[in-house]
Amino acid sequence: MMPREISIFGVLAPSLLLIFLLSVLIHVGVDWLCGHFGVYRYVWHRSLFRLCLLVCIFGALALLIY
Repeated sequence: MMPREISIFGVLAPSLLLIFLLSVLIHVGVDWLCGHFGVYRYVWHRSLFRLCLLVCIFGALALLIY
């Protein structure tokens, strides 16, 4: 089980913050791949799709770790 808080240079940061930052990095890569392969041509609302993609990645990582 992951600790609830992680000390970064003496500052306590919640572990979900680190998971969120990791999910943002993964989202940037997946977003680039979707743009490169033309997935956005088949999506009705690009902004909502990108937000849902980020939420799904964050939820999957949080459930995987916790």
